[in-house]
Amino acid sequence: MRIIVASGNAHKVAELQALAAADGLGVQLESARAVGGMPAVEEDTGTFIGNAGKKARALRAIAPAEAWVLADDSGLCVDALSGAPGVESAYYAGPQGDGAANLQKLVKALRAVPAERRGAHFVCVLVLIAPDGREQAFEGRADGMLLREPAGGGGFGYDPLFVPANETITFAQLGDEAKNRLSHRADAWRKFSAWWRAENHGGR
Repeated sequence: MRIIVASGNAHKVAELQALAAADGLGVQLESARAVGGMPAVEEDTGTFIGNAGKKARALRAIAPAEAWVLADDSGLCVDALSGAPGVESAYYAGPQGDGAANLQKLVKALRAVPAERRGAHFVCVLVLIAPDGREQAFEGRADGMLLREPAGGGGFGYDPLFVPANETITFAQLGDEAKNRLSHRADAWRKFSAWWRAENHGGR
């Protein structure tokens, strides 16, 4: 079954493709590049599910009729910042969407926050659109805490700052296999996978 991922973020697409490959679900995930690229979408709904839905519908409009479309919207919600950067995570430091600048802005914003108040969680919402236009949403979450300084060269975005619950090192240090087991995106994927199997889409 062909599913096209409504994202211009190569890291997100790669994570989803790795999750699909490990799952044995029998789906083929392709980047939006396969249909000419991801259309420009203004992510202005103020919610993860709203933004994911907008991206999915934008790609559905240009995707082949028989293809399914899967969109991801995700972000980091910091307790000490009242949930910020949240849905603005990708553009926290400005409209250019510079991951390094976003990370450094967050480090500075939390400079005076003590360890006991550095809780945070990642959220991922996947929105799936069927060839007939039906929509289904799946939400995942990963709880953890934030270091004072980035650590690790793996992952992307805020991964070098985020230590997931029950771990002692960051997503950027854990490596892809561990992250794909513990992450918010993995949690959302598990829910999608369970739904997909229950709907008997596998193998058709």
